[in-house]
Amino acid sequence: MNLWVDNIRKPPDGWVWAKSSSGAIDALCFGMVQRLSLDYDLGDGDTTCSVIRWIRENSMWPREIRIHCTNPVSVDWLTGLIDRCHK
Repeated sequence: MNLWVDNIRKPPDGWVWAKSSSGAIDALCFGMVQRLSLDYDLGDGDTTCSVIRWIRENSMWPREIRIHCTNPVSVDWLTGLIDRCHK
């Protein structure tokens, strides 16, 4: 499964859409996510940082993680978090 996590932008064809971190975690629980694409800010204080922490705590790393966020600071933040958590 390909999982797109973004509260605003629609996913490309063939991707499942999660609009919140809890929705993303619900999808990840099944262990079938092969590719994950993340925005950072999901609105109302929700971010994908909690998704990365959940993945780390449960050792459910997708084969590929992409960041499609347009804010370069947020991209750097998520990239650093992923690098620190996935060693």
